[in-house]
Amino acid sequence: QVQLVESGGGLVQSGGSLRLSCAASGRPFSNLNMGWFRQAPGKAREFVAAVSWNGDSTYYADSVKGRFTISRDNAKNTVYLQMSSLKPEDTAVYYCGARLVGGSTAQAMAAIALYRYWGQGTQVTVSS
Repeated sequence: QVQLVESGGGLVQSGGSLRLSCAASGRPFSNLNMGWFRQAPGKAREFVAAVSWNGDSTYYADSVKGRFTISRDNAKNTVYLQMSSLKPEDTAVYYCGARLVGGSTAQAMAAIALYRYWGQGTQVTVSS
């Protein structure tokens, strides 16, 4: 089992920045590909960003490219999502997900169904 705990959400004005963190435990962190997803009210959960087990490969949804950066620190068992130039449409609950390494194509890394472990989510609200 893998336990994931997100933190760092909050209320920010449009154009502002936030950094989300997700701490993992229960399994060697380097065995896990990690992703961030979000779910706005009334909408399905959607892919935001993902990072390979060693941090060498990153993947982003088109809607956040150039504004968000995903990174990981395997020594701290933590993955981060640095969010800049935030927009009201970024408002959502952000979830951290983990999946075992393997099949690390861009399509696979964005596939919600392939993520086995999830955190409880952290709310991000961007005011206009």
